[in-house]
Amino acid sequence: MAGIKNVAVQMDHVKSINIAGDSTFAMSLEAQNRGYKLFHYTPERLSMRDGKIYATVEPMILRDVKGDHFELGESERIDLSTMDVVLLRQDPPFDMAYITSTHLLERIHPKTLVVNDPAWVRNSPEKIFVTEFADLMPKTLITRDSGEIRRFREEMGDIILKPLYGNGGAGVFHSTRDDRNLSSLLEMFGQMFREPFIAQQYLPDVRKGDKRIILVDGEAVGAINRVPAEHDARSNMHVGGRAEATELTPREKEICERIGPALKARGFLLVGIDVIGDYMTEINVTSPTGLREVRRFGGPDIASLLWDAIESKRA
Repeated sequence: MAGIKNVAVQMDHVKSINIAGDSTFAMSLEAQNRGYKLFHYTPERLSMRDGKIYATVEPMILRDVKGDHFELGESERIDLSTMDVVLLRQDPPFDMAYITSTHLLERIHPKTLVVNDPAWVRNSPEKIFVTEFADLMPKTLITRDSGEIRRFREEMGDIILKPLYGNGGAGVFHSTRDDRNLSSLLEMFGQMFREPFIAQQYLPDVRKGDKRIILVDGEAVGAINRVPAEHDARSNMHVGGRAEATELTPREKEICERIGPALKARGFLLVGIDVIGDYMTEINVTSPTGLREVRRFGGPDIASLLWDAIESKRA
């Protein structure tokens, strides 16, 4: 077991998760099945004092039973560096609170293995990291300049407009060439977000699905296709997208082979990429999802593959 005994999970509170599709639950349950002791804490329970990193944690026991999926013990304040592994798994938004937690966790990594590497998580925002592979992406613009966005739509026709640091399909809009709401939409974005926005060429292939491909230590290990509801541009399952079984195409294998070395170099043990047609749109490194969906549709047990990789890294 590569010397692993204690695993802390930095996550949104376990009581709030839907275990049917929650990848953090799958990862934690596999750790428990391997005999590791789990400790649960939420990001606001993380502290630094005199250069040491502490967290107020609760021992956690999990059960794969809807409505009765967890049990927490008495809380205790621990030196987080006494853990063997920390899973960095709270959901975005990727804001200053998230970034601060990566600075703190960086103090204990790699002696305590943090998955994924907190420094590289901080330096690899999902909609910016992907631009290192511009030839694998749809045409993409990152800006707050409304004139640039209007010129981009004029050139592309239909575009997708979304917040640069959003997640889960929130704030994703499909704007057609003759859409008269673009000015209002840009005003709203300007009021809501201090950061630039991201505009991408609309890919009609999204109607066939937005494929989530999971990579473990730089290798593609499974995928699920997410088909948007008829009247929605978004394929995210929690907003009505439908999951279905899928296989990797030659183009998707090519994409994974291209990005794999960069993922390994950054210490990313678990990554989820999004592919529409022949193009990659995001590289998700903060809290990738899809593990339970892949397994449910007959794919591999990715949680087990991940812990094999973690054990190898610890060894």
